[in-house]
Amino acid sequence: MAIPSPPPSSRDAWAPGTRLLFAVARRSATQGSGTPQRGIVRARVMAGTKRVVSISLGSSTRDAYIETEILGQRIVLERRGTDGDLDRAAAAIRELDGKVDAIGLGGTDLYVVAGDRRYYVRDSVRLARNAKSTPVVCGAGLKDTLERNVVRGLDRDLGWRGKRVLMLSAVDRYGMAETLAAAGAELLCGDLVFLLGLPIPLRSLGAVALTAKLLAPIVTKLPIRWIYPTGSSQEAGVSGWRARYFERAEVIAGDFHLLKRYAPEELTGKVVLTNTTTAEDVELLRRRGVRRLITTTPRFEGRSLSTNLLEAAFIAVAGKLDRGPKAYLDLLERSGLEPDTLDLNDQPTGRP
Repeated sequence: MAIPSPPPSSRDAWAPGTRLLFAVARRSATQGSGTPQRGIVRARVMAGTKRVVSISLGSSTRDAYIETEILGQRIVLERRGTDGDLDRAAAAIRELDGKVDAIGLGGTDLYVVAGDRRYYVRDSVRLARNAKSTPVVCGAGLKDTLERNVVRGLDRDLGWRGKRVLMLSAVDRYGMAETLAAAGAELLCGDLVFLLGLPIPLRSLGAVALTAKLLAPIVTKLPIRWIYPTGSSQEAGVSGWRARYFERAEVIAGDFHLLKRYAPEELTGKVVLTNTTTAEDVELLRRRGVRRLITTTPRFEGRSLSTNLLEAAFIAVAGKLDRGPKAYLDLLERSGLEPDTLDLNDQPTGRP
């Protein structure tokens, strides 16, 4: 099977967080004139090189191809967007099955988490089942392990206690939300606001867990595009009533596509804690006045990589799906992956 049966506890498996040692060499194509050309080059993979591909429901304009080394293993990392087309994504997974070492599933989650419960997303599970032999991961395990560590590590600099944090979706990054709450942050969770379009912010993880218990069994069976921006909708901003939830926040945390779609033009002085941002995204945040951008994974040539692609890379190198959190935390200590921080605008007086 490409995906395992749901484990009895959200802490038992699916936690392949790691800090990998990257030595990135991204190739540029050249014309006869020798002029470098932007874009993706799919070079012939050398013998012994691992290969992982992220199949994303997001825009194909964000595609990437990277050759790197992870803990001494050569590996090719590729991201392919399918512009929100589920049939195209399913066909791509079937075509790659058995030909690559692991597949990442982007632009969606295989499951979301609230409290100690998991809720599997029907469309995502159907997509993953198109792979019969190659493991498929969505990045949830990496989020749960790596992002907890990142939040703890940032406490000395940002001082989470009392910090007003807008968590765009807690069920998408429950480990991040739980660690922020434990550190004393004042959370406002936007799951109902940004995923379901309901003007009901959730102010505690208990409220998130109760809401998920009531709604997630139904919502996870809806088409993904009804809940989360896919394809070209990731590039289109939506103005309106949701913008007010950003105003009071000192930190905006969570999924970047939700931020890009719903955030107002004015974000002066705010800190953004997210992932999977391109050079264009960085400039967008700079123009809106964001003070600091922190991504939980490293930035290569202006782009931070997605958690699903990094999780797939780890699965390819480690060769198994059933490692527990302790094993991955050990790898976090032994390897070299660090969050990336960009100071985009001047620091406001009196704020860390």
